[in-house]
Amino acid sequence: MIENEAAFASSGEHAYRRIRTDIVFGRLKPGQRLVLDRMRPAYGVSIPTLREILSRLAAEKLVTAEGQRGFQVCDCSADDLREIAELRLLLESSALRSSFAAGDVEWEARCVAAHHKLGHVEQRLGSGQDPSLEQWKRYDFEFHNALVSACGSRALLDLHAGVYDRYLRYQMVFGVFRGGVAAQEHRGLLDAALARQINNAIEILQRHINACIDAVLSKGL
Repeated sequence: MIENEAAFASSGEHAYRRIRTDIVFGRLKPGQRLVLDRMRPAYGVSIPTLREILSRLAAEKLVTAEGQRGFQVCDCSADDLREIAELRLLLESSALRSSFAAGDVEWEARCVAAHHKLGHVEQRLGSGQDPSLEQWKRYDFEFHNALVSACGSRALLDLHAGVYDRYLRYQMVFGVFRGGVAAQEHRGLLDAALARQINNAIEILQRHINACIDAVLSKGL
């Protein structure tokens, strides 16, 4: 019985991760209605489990519940993007301050390693190669997360991760890739971290985020 319950929980968690990834990477479109009967065979879980998953995603602001009409993917808007970007900048700046103050040599090593992986993927993208979007953005998150990982607050890191994914969804839905400019900003963030130049890091981060907003809005949002 315990094994069956564990398998059920595992399949539900796997379906949750798949649906969440499909929303963040735009495979489930903004405003799309999520019809449970159609989703059940695609994600391999029961309708009650799907309801639980979509309720969980609604709490994360990736899905909206429409009462008796069911669920749909959260729509996109310029105001929502600006609000999410402002929240990301607020959370990440606060976490950077604490992380820069408390970071030790192990933290520095995490930042350097995360940047090495991200830089490798950015070089491949810049030369016309095509690594997976999931890999690119996983490494992007790992780098930003490494920078704030010494902040000392699990709650702050969890909040930042959730907001990061909502922000990422706009990049993926609108196909934003800023190439070498973004790579230079990442390098600048690493250099600022190793030198503990917090004001410089926050200035680069603000430029990094605002440029993404401009890029999305230029796509016609």
